[in-house]
Amino acid sequence: MNTSRRQFAATIWAPLAFAREERRLVLSCSADNDLYRALSSIRRYATPEQAIDHASPGTGVAILTGTVPENLLAQARQKHLRLYMESSSSENVRIANRERGVVTTSFFGDALPPLSILSLHSCRYGPLSGGKAHLTLAKVAGFDKAVFGLPPEAYPLLIEREQDQILLASTPLSRFITGRYGPSAAWIIVWQQILRWLATPRRIEMHATPPVRPSFSASSSLPADAEKTAASKAVEWYSSARLFIHPSWAHKLDEAVAFEDRVGPAPTQDMPLGDGTLGMIEGHSSKILLDGSQPARWWIRADCVGETAMVHALANRTRIAGNLIDFLMKSKMFTGARLDPSNVAYGLLGWNEATRYFKDEDGFDVYYGDDNARCLLGLLTTSALTSQTRWLQRIWLAILADFRLVGTNGHQKARYDHAPLAKDGWRYYHDSPIILHDMNYQAYPWALFLWAYSKTAYAPFRERCEKGIRLSVDAYPDRWRWSNSITSQQARFLLPLAWLVRVKDTPESRSWLRKIAQELLSHQHESGAIAEWTGPPATGIQVPPTSNEKYGAGEGTLIQQNGDPATDLLYTMNFAFIGLHEAHAATGEALYKEAADRIAAFLVRTQVHSDVHPQFNGAWYRAFDFKIWDYWASNSDAGWGAWCTESGWSQSWITTVLSLRIRNQSLWEVLTAVPAYDGFAPLRREMFPEV
Repeated sequence: MNTSRRQFAATIWAPLAFAREERRLVLSCSADNDLYRALSSIRRYATPEQAIDHASPGTGVAILTGTVPENLLAQARQKHLRLYMESSSSENVRIANRERGVVTTSFFGDALPPLSILSLHSCRYGPLSGGKAHLTLAKVAGFDKAVFGLPPEAYPLLIEREQDQILLASTPLSRFITGRYGPSAAWIIVWQQILRWLATPRRIEMHATPPVRPSFSASSSLPADAEKTAASKAVEWYSSARLFIHPSWAHKLDEAVAFEDRVGPAPTQDMPLGDGTLGMIEGHSSKILLDGSQPARWWIRADCVGETAMVHALANRTRIAGNLIDFLMKSKMFTGARLDPSNVAYGLLGWNEATRYFKDEDGFDVYYGDDNARCLLGLLTTSALTSQTRWLQRIWLAILADFRLVGTNGHQKARYDHAPLAKDGWRYYHDSPIILHDMNYQAYPWALFLWAYSKTAYAPFRERCEKGIRLSVDAYPDRWRWSNSITSQQARFLLPLAWLVRVKDTPESRSWLRKIAQELLSHQHESGAIAEWTGPPATGIQVPPTSNEKYGAGEGTLIQQNGDPATDLLYTMNFAFIGLHEAHAATGEALYKEAADRIAAFLVRTQVHSDVHPQFNGAWYRAFDFKIWDYWASNSDAGWGAWCTESGWSQSWITTVLSLRIRNQSLWEVLTAVPAYDGFAPLRREMFPEV
């Protein structure tokens, strides 16, 4: 991003003062218009007729509501008025989806040069022509610049008719606060220039507070209890977002089938809050609506439920934690074929609760080793903190079932679907020499099995994990497959490396941990953020878009090119946080603690604060731009974009580490309190009868 644009980051929404000149400014709008509320001492009229009639010759008039008939335009010309007008037409209106605003001229100055990208979430826009387009709407790839230029399909958003002294907007740009247009600083630049074009009054001040913003600035000092407060807000977010399903609105899960990807209107604040007995929905979609709200993702996922139980157990909200696990134990994800000893899926945990989630496949007949591992770590943590034993048989059954799918080299497939699994049988996968150097899928199962080894002394747990880890260390980085970023891969790898030190503390295992941590931390910014960094294109599976057409076509990274100042709280920061925390606990080395401390401060500062939208207060969005200090990135990911919330991956692991820091404990230490399970030996013989 242009340096001058970055300079606005430290003064977002600061007062804007204009030099003393003759021209003045009046507005025609409602009293609750964003621009009017942001300006001080500006005269407002309810109708365009009143504004133009009362405007002194040479005045600038911003008409933000209503239409302007030809006779009024003629009157404006006679008075030499400059007009800014926003379309209010309901004809031929389109709704922006993946399209973003693109600056197309030098109208906004050096701070927003041509091809700069802006967001106008869900804006309604109509046809506009007959002038010079300063701002255009189009689907473009890029972080803050349209790197491939404008596509053929582009729609003017702001045009200038110089001969008439008129600026026309095809959409209400003045909704920039309510609609959470971004980046925040860039929209100050936009309005600064529009106001300068309209008029240079004696003094105009602008005060506007983003309705959703970071809790602290980048440079502010944090209170002594900042982490404790952040953890408390993070736990409360699950309730304020109404994620726990209540019987009175449980039917909405069935209705969500009609929504694209089960993304639809989110629970409202007046809806009763459940207590975990019916499970919970996943979080919020990245799509921001006209009123600044966001739709919900109406999915029940085993990993999110298990991880959320862990968060609430650490917060001493044991009733909700227990209810969530009891729900899982009775859900489709844990029962059916998964409790049939004759079925190949025996013991596994289904991915999600949805019937026919994709074509003819049920969500509970899909199995991810990584998702299962994180769910089980949540269940084990809850068991340890509550001393509950009623879940242990099912937990150990799942651990062994997942281990049956780990091959001879300690690696496993990314995903298992029921039909091919039934065709080949679990033994086929357990005896397979598969190697897949993708830490998104290998790392957390390794961590789980290493802990299981420490609890049971069952040697294959450690042997296969150590072999898999060794192969991946040797293959780093050239033969690693990466998605989203190479930094996300490094972050994932930290936890199993730290726990390998726990079960086999050797100079070699410590050197592996230190090597990956140092590689990751080479991208840590002074703010604590870890910059996203892509690997070689040949080994990437979710690479930045290579054309405008590919923007938004699938899951993807938050950056367009290395050096873009974005950090990822869904795939990188969350897992780096727990990995570094556990690395310090395992080794005592200051390198890991100092890096985790920086991350903690960053996360406290960037936690969402919102009085307007309590459903986001206390959350963490996926994306953050640590240079302009705003929620911003390439929103190319089709499912989990820059502004999504995720109850499991992001919220749970960040909150868990904050809670562990407050308790002065590691997760490994907490898990030592998992109650003993005397049935492991016979269960192991049942699952591996030939051993």
